[in-house]
Amino acid sequence: MVNDPISDMLIRIKNAYLARHRQTRIPYSRLKENLGDILVRTHFLKDLKVESAGLKKYLIATLRYEGKSPSLTDVAIVSKPSLRIYVSRGKIPRVLGGLGICILSTSKGLMTGK
Repeated sequence: MVNDPISDMLIRIKNAYLARHRQTRIPYSRLKENLGDILVRTHFLKDLKVESAGLKKYLIATLRYEGKSPSLTDVAIVSKPSLRIYVSRGKIPRVLGGLGICILSTSKGLMTGK
């Protein structure tokens, strides 16, 4: 059983990039689908589809490469189930001087730091 499904999803995507796969399959949840949509909008993933296999649903993430290098190179998970990090609106960090993205969970759903 996975304790942190968001971390599991991001690590599956990162490992698929490191193994040079074109796609990866992730167990479905609505939160993961919303996170995947943000990654598609910010051009870290090429496409995200929901696929049913019997009673289970999966997300099929198509990975994006720029030439031979992956679009997603590093993942840092700041808030973990054992240590939650809360920030106010004015203290949202800039990632890589604005080249990366910070994804936040808010009461209105998932959002980027911008």
